[in-house]
Amino acid sequence: MANDKIVRKIAVIFVTDVVGFSKLMEKNEDATLKSLRACREILDRLFEEHGGRIFNTAGDSVLAEFQSAVSAVICATEFQKLIKQRNQSVAEASQMHFRLGLNMGDVVVEGTNLYGDGVNVAARLEALSQPGGVSLSKAIHDFVSQKVELTFADLGSQKVKNTVLHAYDVTIDGLEERVLETTTEPVKEIESKPPTIAVMPFKNISNDEEQEYFADGVTEDIIANLSSWKSFPVISQNSTFSFKGQDIRSSEIAQQLGADYIVEGSIRKGGNKVRISASLVDARDDQQIWSKRWDRALDDIFEVQDEVSQEVAVLILPALQGKEQDRIQAKPPASFSAWDCYLKALAIYNQTWAGSDYEETNDDEFLKFCDDAIAGDPNLCDAYVLKARRIYGNLYSSGYQHKRKELELQFHELAFQAYSIDPNNPEAVSIYSRSFNVKKDYPQRLKYAKQALDLNPSHAGSNYDYGLALLNEKRFQETEAHIGRAMEMNPIGRRSYEGLLPIVYMAMANSDKSLEWCNIIYDRGSHSRYHGFRAAIFSHLGDIETAETYLKKFREQRPEITNLEEYKKVAPSICLDYLIEGLTPIWAD
Repeated sequence: MANDKIVRKIAVIFVTDVVGFSKLMEKNEDATLKSLRACREILDRLFEEHGGRIFNTAGDSVLAEFQSAVSAVICATEFQKLIKQRNQSVAEASQMHFRLGLNMGDVVVEGTNLYGDGVNVAARLEALSQPGGVSLSKAIHDFVSQKVELTFADLGSQKVKNTVLHAYDVTIDGLEERVLETTTEPVKEIESKPPTIAVMPFKNISNDEEQEYFADGVTEDIIANLSSWKSFPVISQNSTFSFKGQDIRSSEIAQQLGADYIVEGSIRKGGNKVRISASLVDARDDQQIWSKRWDRALDDIFEVQDEVSQEVAVLILPALQGKEQDRIQAKPPASFSAWDCYLKALAIYNQTWAGSDYEETNDDEFLKFCDDAIAGDPNLCDAYVLKARRIYGNLYSSGYQHKRKELELQFHELAFQAYSIDPNNPEAVSIYSRSFNVKKDYPQRLKYAKQALDLNPSHAGSNYDYGLALLNEKRFQETEAHIGRAMEMNPIGRRSYEGLLPIVYMAMANSDKSLEWCNIIYDRGSHSRYHGFRAAIFSHLGDIETAETYLKKFREQRPEITNLEEYKKVAPSICLDYLIEGLTPIWAD
């Protein structure tokens, strides 16, 4: 919300993952998962003993926070020793090896999660670590070197993923001490741009060659669904399928294709059941950032194919966007590109206004980032759309009514520019359709809202916007269905969609449902409009005393509205008749 502040702190970050986990899963999924659980039990016990807190996991990787650098180093070293002992006592097929990186640095707190430079450096140190080893940043080493009974090997300055780090290895019995070539090369600042996604052919691990077509079909559908979002470039099917069947690491494929992120997965069919696994990997640091598994009955193979491919696209895009926002936290503002500026603006928008009423705070900063993004890349459609969204919200805010005409002109221009740049971008088409809503050209409004939905039926915003457009046609049942679909597709952003529900139910003259949603939304953040809504609702329900109480609250908070004619100017037009019918018996001018 607008009053939320970015919370930062210094934390000790512990990052580990399994060496060659994907190949282990390919060989024997059940045995690998069993071994991983056993190793995780060891790690969990050590975390409990040494004060570690897991704040993120993704497949085989674990990210944890420690209050003490000493505790973190001891925990990491003991973990590798215990894993070595375990490996010596089990069959080779059940053995696992871990890399481990530790860093102490600045992090951003977001709920229970941590992100930012402190986490990124730890991840890079983990990648630098050797199997069975522990690599530290200089900050950790300098703090603990005189406090623990351990020795360290100075690796000097190491270049890892375009970052230069001064690293150290913990000396562990039985692990060969490394001497690595140091670098004096300065870190080059790379101009940022929207990242590229490559969807690799899903592997058929069913031992049934006939299922190859199913795996290929799922892959093709995921590429098509991701492409329709337009947020990030997606490498063509022809390019990714050229690597099918080749034993090449995903990171190497990504480098050849120029991809920043890789989507990979597998399909296993048995009888009438199918298991589909998918993951999203940051090819720049080999970090898995998202994974999911589906178990489905194959009553309709094409229905399963469509369901999974759509859900992969819906779930991956927010994860990818979040990863990109994490990336820019550590960048110096002077080096921000157009894409970086857009991401900063988007973060402000999501934190401040999405699903909330008018807040003036952060407007100037938000608009500056949008304008910088547009200036840096005049064809960055997303920046025009984002700025237009905010101005559209301001049109209906009491705080901006003094310059409504000026804002309308800005909005129409931005919406037209976005649509002109990319008429196949569903978000650009949606915002363009809203331009016709402001102009009260409802047939055109509906036309372009439907066009946006047709471009990407899996897009939550397009479903919501089409539902809005249907309100003008009084097609309330369809509106309710599309809003419900939007909330299912985007559970994180569902609150921004729920705000329309009281209005929809009042338009449907469903007083019970509209009251329920008015109460829910008011409890999240009070606003005078809900006093007016509830006054009308209780009047319809026959509870005049309660209705008059809410009307009194509304008029106390909105003294400028002295009669029903003035109320009509601020009330939602869709449910205006319902509101006026309810308020007329209790409003005394």
